[in-house]
Amino acid sequence: DADTTVDGFIAHEVQEIVPEAITGAKDALDADGNPDYQGIDQSKLIPLLTKAMQEQQATIEALTARITALEGA
Repeated sequence: DADTTVDGFIAHEVQEIVPEAITGAKDALDADGNPDYQGIDQSKLIPLLTKAMQEQQATIEALTARITALEGA
């Protein structure tokens, strides 16, 4: 449906980074030639995303401290 926006991840792209989160194979077909779609266990992404956010927060705090020091505030 061209009028519907769905947010999410593309399994074969995630597979390059977190292969354990993906089931199935890209562009696979079943015995009848129908698409056999890949699956994604998004819960396996949460620890990685959380760690990335923690690292970003540490960077933000370090940069904020540098700006404060440079501005003499």
